[in-house]
Amino acid sequence: MNASGKKILIADDDSSIRLVLSQAFTRLGYQVRATGNATTLLKWVTDGEGDLVVTDVVMPDENVFDVLPRIRKQRPKLPIIVMSAQNNLITAVNAADAGAFDYVPKPFDLDDMTSAARRALSRPADADAAKAQARAVRDDRLPLIGRSGPMQDVYRTIARLVGADLTVLITGESGTGKELVARALHDMGRRRDGKFVVINLAAVPRERVETELFGKEDGDSGKLVDADGGTLFLDEIGDMPLDAQTRLLRVIDGSEPALNPKTGRRPNVRIIAATNRDLRGLIQQGLFREDLFFRLNVAPLRLPPLRDRADDIPDLARAFLLRANREGLPSKTIDAAALERLKLHAWPGNVRELENLVRRICALYGEDLITARIVERELADHQPVVEGQEGPSTLAQLVERKLSGYFADQPDGLPPPGLYDRVLEEVERPLIQLTLAATRGNQVRAAEILGLNRNTLRKKIQDLGVEMSRGRR
Repeated sequence: MNASGKKILIADDDSSIRLVLSQAFTRLGYQVRATGNATTLLKWVTDGEGDLVVTDVVMPDENVFDVLPRIRKQRPKLPIIVMSAQNNLITAVNAADAGAFDYVPKPFDLDDMTSAARRALSRPADADAAKAQARAVRDDRLPLIGRSGPMQDVYRTIARLVGADLTVLITGESGTGKELVARALHDMGRRRDGKFVVINLAAVPRERVETELFGKEDGDSGKLVDADGGTLFLDEIGDMPLDAQTRLLRVIDGSEPALNPKTGRRPNVRIIAATNRDLRGLIQQGLFREDLFFRLNVAPLRLPPLRDRADDIPDLARAFLLRANREGLPSKTIDAAALERLKLHAWPGNVRELENLVRRICALYGEDLITARIVERELADHQPVVEGQEGPSTLAQLVERKLSGYFADQPDGLPPPGLYDRVLEEVERPLIQLTLAATRGNQVRAAEILGLNRNTLRKKIQDLGVEMSRGRR
């Protein structure tokens, strides 16, 4: 392979890593110089040596994040790849802020490292294109993407919470990345060596929630015990039945001794909950316990909808294109006009909807360049919601928007099995509750309005757990 005489400077205090990288780059035809300290690296760069720097973060004499600004000042066009065993969100963001072309976590795959080097050394001549591509490569490795004001607020909150072990309540619309934030809090926190256990309460049949969460009396452990020593993520906590809420509250305050059968002790679990529903509104309706809300809302974290951070859409789209290509879909680029069109869309399904759109375009279109025409065609059935403009006017449109967001919030866009029954239950419960409220609990009148047999209505009230009387507390 012709490397055109390009020279790579390697800096790492681990001699074995220096040897492995030196041999790999030499085999590819590059010239290589390697050092174990930051001072020598800075001298080489100052003397004008090197077409690429590959460096560790923690060096014996200096932290590379303190050195990179000096390198950028002297050689602003010199690409730098940062590698670190401290592979978390903060390290990746610091690398990007310091101007690194790419960030590679240790232990790294040698093919990934050489691929990153090739991209850095063959980056586009256009400075803006090179910068955008570098951001996309870096962003694709991050759990959260975006540099807008609203996302900076999220990052600052995460940074304050990772060092603590507080209960966190994450709120935000479907598809905003609530589980990604929960995982970041776990992976960067004190419990990173423990399990991250997820239960989606909207996807579990109501009668099975307690069993899934607390286990069975015959010894089968639930999610609470599975998460012992780690983090339990309660996704869509607003869908938890009242009985399960009561039991969860007793477990949190210690009045119910839930034991880990393996240790004989109470599970040591950090709880992170998330919801796209208005819990305070549910409290007023008697559908959510106020005391549990205060137990969960120790550290609130709100995620902004994508329409409130439209400036992040270009970075998100480019990162999703790279991710789609890595997963086997055709490689594509996107032009500026297409990005501007994406920024005008309302994104009811938020980030997940955008990612699904990018995947769909990569799979269905043969063009290498995604243009505004292609984006417009895919968004033809979704008009952006402008402030002050009326939303969907029919029940069918409202349901379609809600389901669109729900599908967009699922991995690969596919909800868990049993969707039909869950959707019917979601519609039936509020419909019956509102009808009973309108008839002041008169089941005969409610059955007449609903067009149901009274016995059928009574059975549905029992099966769905409809509250007959919900006085405000």
